[in-house]
Amino acid sequence: MNYKIFVFLLAIAACNSKSEMSEETNKADEVIPVKDPHSFALPSESVIKHLSWNAEVDFEKKTISGVATFNLKNDADANKLVLDTKELNVTKVTDANGNDLEFNLGEKVDHLGSPLEIKIAPETTTVAIHYSTSPGAEALQWLDPVQTADKNSPFLFTQSQAILARSWVPVQDSPGIRFTYEAEVTVPKGLMALMSAENPTETNETGVYTFKMDQAIPAYLLALAVGELEFKRIGARSGVYAEPSVVEKAAYEFGELEEMISAAEELYGPYQWEEYDIIVLPPSFPFGGMENPRLTFATPTILAGDRSLTSLVAHELAHSWSGNLVTNATWNDFWLNEGFTVYFEQRIMEKLYGRAYSEMLASLSAQDLKTEIQDMIANGSENDTRLKLELEGRNPDDGVTSIAYDKGYLFLRSIEEEVGRERFDAFLKMYFNDNAFEGMTTEGFLERLENDLYKKNNLTFNKEKAEQWIYQSGLPENAPAPQSDKFALVDAEWEKLKAGSTPLDLNTSEWSSHEWLHFVRSIPEEYTAEQMKMLDTAFKFTNTGNSEVLTAWLVKSISKDYTPAYNRLEEFLVNTGRRKFLMPLYEEMIKTDKGTAMAKDIYAKARPNYHFVSTNSIDALLKDK
Repeated sequence: MNYKIFVFLLAIAACNSKSEMSEETNKADEVIPVKDPHSFALPSESVIKHLSWNAEVDFEKKTISGVATFNLKNDADANKLVLDTKELNVTKVTDANGNDLEFNLGEKVDHLGSPLEIKIAPETTTVAIHYSTSPGAEALQWLDPVQTADKNSPFLFTQSQAILARSWVPVQDSPGIRFTYEAEVTVPKGLMALMSAENPTETNETGVYTFKMDQAIPAYLLALAVGELEFKRIGARSGVYAEPSVVEKAAYEFGELEEMISAAEELYGPYQWEEYDIIVLPPSFPFGGMENPRLTFATPTILAGDRSLTSLVAHELAHSWSGNLVTNATWNDFWLNEGFTVYFEQRIMEKLYGRAYSEMLASLSAQDLKTEIQDMIANGSENDTRLKLELEGRNPDDGVTSIAYDKGYLFLRSIEEEVGRERFDAFLKMYFNDNAFEGMTTEGFLERLENDLYKKNNLTFNKEKAEQWIYQSGLPENAPAPQSDKFALVDAEWEKLKAGSTPLDLNTSEWSSHEWLHFVRSIPEEYTAEQMKMLDTAFKFTNTGNSEVLTAWLVKSISKDYTPAYNRLEEFLVNTGRRKFLMPLYEEMIKTDKGTAMAKDIYAKARPNYHFVSTNSIDALLKDK
């Protein structure tokens, strides 16, 4: 073939490919997002489509200063653009020609911050906001060197979910509004900067990094991390970032990452974000993981040394479909992100390790769910045990409970068990493909469920049953009950103990960490501190490196006043910021006067190491104590 013709055909193919990708990633352009009670934005009038972010990170002042330039899509009668902000210092707003635009920063509203209203005309296609963050910006965690693993350099990471992106970028901070972005970020020389975008793999000498994210994302998936970091590749499209002393351990822990990606693709279609990397953050990170596209943020508490806690990685990977690709339209629909993700996570783990293994995980989650439902009902929060939430006027973090995750999972599992796995898998694959890069409401999902699963397969849709799961409190009586034969064997060993055997007589040599966790959770209420000592002497629970098992053991130790575990309790709480572990420990301590005094003493030392997401919860817990 003539070379020029060949090149011409290649160019046409590239244009067609790019056009198809643009159509796919931006097909939500014609869809007006639903009104979000947690955002001041008016997307029906003017909505952001692309962000160009130029910023400088100042560790001394603990601020980010920069310019956020947005491309807009306006209604024919648009006269204002409304953005969400929280404690931002906005100094100037200009149009594409550098002309000043009138703006007004409105009054502060609890949880939501302040609306930034910018006067525009329908033909205003670009606005640039010059601003800086406050030192106390809720999304930003500034760490001194002593708070990092290597103790050499400062560290910064963001946590934008649910509505904290507005504290470091003026933005339409709603999960139903998506935009592409590019960025240039300047950081101190010697440090590496990473974002939820195309990332560097080496530290450069200038301290200036550029980023590009061509797939449209909502604001809560904006992410930035800055620190002394190294990269180690795991597979053709996967790798891990961590501090130098942690990177090898992390690379081992995530060694099965490529197999996880392949397993996920076999289930529900191609991974659409190109690269999947993980960054292991310092211990103050408040969550197990955060599914930022292309760069999952992960807690170091999953580095158990035996890959026993990597179901968390499967969970964050699954978000690349459920959440990142098809996103809850508002935080009232949070279960659509998390319930689907837990279901997908369980399927990945089953595919890799077998049904017996995944059922252990599902059984542990079901235990947590039932306990949390009981606690929520006892605390007057029965309405929050519904899948569809009512969070208007409240912090959307109130919806981050096991309800969205595990009740959502059981609902989807009940559908699978009713219609059959083959039909349900075909439906989910279609669901992710047809609604990619769009927001989804609970009601929209129910409509698709009825039409694309039940009617398509000539099945009867029991709408009343589905609505019971979604709109009623607690668990339906017919909820699936995960069963684990392995846990039955653990229970049999407990019966031996109760019958007079010693701990060393038990058959535990083949147990995984999940069986040990079930064992610790099964410690009887009547057990004494002396009996706790007997277990600890035999199994070394107080010194375990598995954070899940340790937390369960420490909760039991507090309830039994097993004082030999208290030094480890304090050490763990001071050096761990993951809210999942913090809350049950502080909640157990405040059940007694002695425990409350201990909780306050430990919290005074630990609070500076925690992220706002964690301190916000614990402050409320200890407020009246």
